[in-house]
Amino acid sequence: MAKRAHDCLINVHFGDSEQPTWMHRVKNEYFKQDDAIFGKWELSQVLDEMDANGVERAIITGNVNDRNSSAIEFVEARPDRFALTAGGLDLLHPMRALRQLASFVSDYPVVAAAAGPAFWGDGRYRPDDAVYYPLYVKCCELDLPLCMNAGLPGPPIAGEAQNPIYYDRVMVRFPELKLCMIHGADPWWEVAIRLMVKYPNLHLMTSAWAPKYLPESLLHYMRTRGKTKIIFASDAPVLSITRTVGEAERLDLPPEVLDNYLYGNAQRFFFDRLENPPGSRGLDAQPVMS
Repeated sequence: MAKRAHDCLINVHFGDSEQPTWMHRVKNEYFKQDDAIFGKWELSQVLDEMDANGVERAIITGNVNDRNSSAIEFVEARPDRFALTAGGLDLLHPMRALRQLASFVSDYPVVAAAAGPAFWGDGRYRPDDAVYYPLYVKCCELDLPLCMNAGLPGPPIAGEAQNPIYYDRVMVRFPELKLCMIHGADPWWEVAIRLMVKYPNLHLMTSAWAPKYLPESLLHYMRTRGKTKIIFASDAPVLSITRTVGEAERLDLPPEVLDNYLYGNAQRFFFDRLENPPGSRGLDAQPVMS
């Protein structure tokens, strides 16, 4: 099978403004990168790297509060190659946040909302906190996937709120919600796997993880019960598209499992929505249990 992929998380906005202190620390102490990752991204260079690695589409980190960012420039220039997540939602003011989300989804090719429990509110709001409930309801209403961080974060910030066990109660309350845990689930991989077995609409993205370091427990799950559950992403430029695609191709996975990981699972979870918007499926359409 010819190589094909979707990269479901890239960050083209790093060069738009000065990054916070914690981002510099994670660059230096965790990923051992230099300041080049905070440079301005050129559209042509990103497309060239995508083409060289068989990446058909990439999902760019977007922010509902910034409509003049590089992320918006990229999707407006090439909506056939790029889509957005809708982040930056102030969940302590839910009505304003939901209006912003609905407007952003209406105006741009958005494939998911996004929230990181460790990255706001001093990491004190776990995913099962009621502060997230309006967002969950809105995502279900829009049939819009939601990406939320799981696992201890690389930055030196409190990360207990990202223990995947807190998604257990979320999926009980909102079984219709299409939820993707992003950035892996370290050190709670087994908990995340058990939850994915339990809940049909719960998925996991390996963004910010070099594929060669993925645990064997996850690879076993991908080969067995989790063939449709694990989604590839690089988190470029923190980890490059070239490195992560190359390492993924060298994993000990059957060809059909690898194709699902690199392409098929993302196509079903994120991109089919763009090609078949909820309104085009009729009034009686129901959320798809993937």
